[in-house]
Amino acid sequence: MFVRTATASTTAAALLGAGALLLPADRPEVPDQVSAQRAKPVVVAHRGASGYAPENTLAAVDAADALGIDWVENDVHRSRDGVLVVLHDTDLKRTTDVEEVFPDRAPWAVKDFTASELAKLDAGSWFGEQFTGARIPTLTQFLNRLERNRQKLLLEIKSPATYPGIEQDIIRTLGRSGWLSRSHVRDRLVIQSFGADSVKKVHELRPDITTGFLGTPAVADLPSYAAFTDQINPSYATIGADYVAAVQRLKGPHGKRLRVNTWTVNKAEDAVKARDYGVDGIITNFPDVVRDATS
Repeated sequence: MFVRTATASTTAAALLGAGALLLPADRPEVPDQVSAQRAKPVVVAHRGASGYAPENTLAAVDAADALGIDWVENDVHRSRDGVLVVLHDTDLKRTTDVEEVFPDRAPWAVKDFTASELAKLDAGSWFGEQFTGARIPTLTQFLNRLERNRQKLLLEIKSPATYPGIEQDIIRTLGRSGWLSRSHVRDRLVIQSFGADSVKKVHELRPDITTGFLGTPAVADLPSYAAFTDQINPSYATIGADYVAAVQRLKGPHGKRLRVNTWTVNKAEDAVKARDYGVDGIITNFPDVVRDATS
């Protein structure tokens, strides 16, 4: 999500504090009437409420909280010295000032920087001047903020082949932060990845954790995924009602029907379509828009 010209939203700014939350001028409009053909899907704030604050920062977590959104999605990488950090891209160029701070370190891959070096980077000013100084959070910092807000986490393991053993590292960090308690595992945590082997590894290490596979497997292949994942989480552009129903006919490793969380849906009309397809959740940069459209 790239920053665009922004205008202040009085309601949202009041939630986060005056001047703290800017709404893009092209914020999607919510239809006046919404059909009630389907149950309301769970709304997940993509990289936090990333339409309103710099993605994967604590500000984006708080923006989602201010909007009343419980579920937050994030992306996890590992630093050169083994610290888990939260950001989306495998390199630092798009969402930080790394080219200014470390001009001789191209191609600026996350894995090539220590946690202390990453902590020096500005991860907010690219989105808006009021976010200047926002930092790349460690996973521990991110978990602590979610815990403070009583929010829930859809955690994506990014580029797992780049970080051998990251699944164990994530589980260890979750445990140290109290996120492997029975209540967290039951109600507040899902781990997903585009890497099927990574999802399988999480399931092997902690069979009690709810897992999700990111992608749209062929219908014929879905039973093999149901052996190790509880969710199939596809791109909105790749699905329809028939596909959602095919996924939901299957039961996952915990004996419950597979769930479908689709991404990234930012327009109200698309949210209504996704809801009417029967999806269980919608991942979005504009969680208030999706919530209002599908309520």
